Amino acid sequence: MNKKQLLSTVALSLALTGVSYAAVNQEQAAELGQSLTPLGAEMGANADGSIPAWTGGITTPPAGYTVGDHHPDPYAADKVLYTVTAANAKDYDALLTDGQKALFAAYPDTFKMQVYPTQRSASVPQYIYDGTKANATRAELIDGGNGIVGAGAGIPFPIPSNGLEAIWNHIFRFRGVDVTRFAGQAAPMPSGNYTYIRFREAIKFISSGEDITPEKLSETNMVFMFKQAVTQPASLAGTALLVHETMDQVKQPRNAWTFNASTRRPRRAPTVAYDHPGTAADGLRTTDDYDMYNGSPNRYNWSLVGKQELLIPYNTYKLHSDELTNDDILKPGHINPDVVRYEKHRVWVVEANLKDGISHIYKKRRYYIDEDSWQIAVADLYDSREQLYRVAMSHAINYYEVPALWSTLEVFHDLQARRYIAIGLDNQEKMYDFSKPLSEKDFTSRALVKEAKR
Repeated sequence: MNKKQLLSTVALSLALTGVSYAAVNQEQAAELGQSLTPLGAEMGANADGSIPAWTGGITTPPAGYTVGDHHPDPYAADKVLYTVTAANAKDYDALLTDGQKALFAAYPDTFKMQVYPTQRSASVPQYIYDGTKANATRAELIDGGNGIVGAGAGIPFPIPSNGLEAIWNHIFRFRGVDVTRFAGQAAPMPSGNYTYIRFREAIKFISSGEDITPEKLSETNMVFMFKQAVTQPASLAGTALLVHETMDQVKQPRNAWTFNASTRRPRRAPTVAYDHPGTAADGLRTTDDYDMYNGSPNRYNWSLVGKQELLIPYNTYKLHSDELTNDDILKPGHINPDVVRYEKHRVWVVEANLKDGISHIYKKRRYYIDEDSWQIAVADLYDSREQLYRVAMSHAINYYEVPALWSTLEVFHDLQARRYIAIGLDNQEKMYDFSKPLSEKDFTSRALVKEAKR
């Protein structure tokens, strides 16, 4: 990345002074809601206006929307500004990651990026904005960056000074509190043939609860609880997973249990972490790839490279539509580019390099994190030879009934196998439910057995 691609910001100036685990001062925090958005993004437009100023994001659902609907596109009237193809990709070199460029090289006749006007739609509830401002002056990393103190609900480090703080912001970003959802995944063969694997999931984001204080978070040491059951195909139905995601996983490792019909009882699963293969993923993603990145950051050295303007999937309501079937989306080599929307946004660039003597199939990972939401938008993943291995993209929408910007589909492309896996296919499923209260009793080993047998 050259210097012209880096954007000068308050946060970047801090990052370049060296790694610090200290909270920012009151004067710096006062910029939140002024020159910076309440979550720490640059409030203003970019130099040429192609990225507009943030004005609050989506604050009300579009007319005619009813909770439970697949979300209508509030930007359906927008027209394509330009299309990036293999033939003209060099003209947009500064706006593409190495992984995106590799997709043009791998699929020159079919892969393209339709770029629309940038809509800074990200928004969250007011208590998350308030909590973020409070966190800015009190949150600190501890235990070598493996834990956080002083953070309640909200983004812990809205003005990050190092890569660890930035990746913790992704881990703690707001995605609602209680979520019940049906969705599926598929890993098409090069021919395009695939098997649809359907999941029923429940997630309780404990760290995002409105009542979460720094004291409660430190006491529970819990980020979220996650429960997943496979419902189809029949050969996998009844397989289930339960995860209690701790914050400081060196102090208290992630707790996980699995259940399948053959054992008929839940079993501890300490290997469900790091580069353990993802559930029914055909070896195309790791456990810590889920949600673009999850789990303890302790196997890597993290650096904050800077900020960049990038073409990323955003406001992909067309891809989310219930008018599409899986066949409409899943195509040989990559998902259907005609139903994907890209926009130019500013992103934080964070690089993770594997520590000496530590094992993981990814030696280097480079993440591009949306400044407005702290959602990882693109990930370039490198193998032990430091060759580009996989590229992942998160296709985000604002679930405006919450509100929260979150991926509707994650796609991991294995450049060496020339295959991909699409995670979160929900077009023909019942829509996510953010309103059903969930309790800790819903995330016990007994509840796991019950879920698997439903």
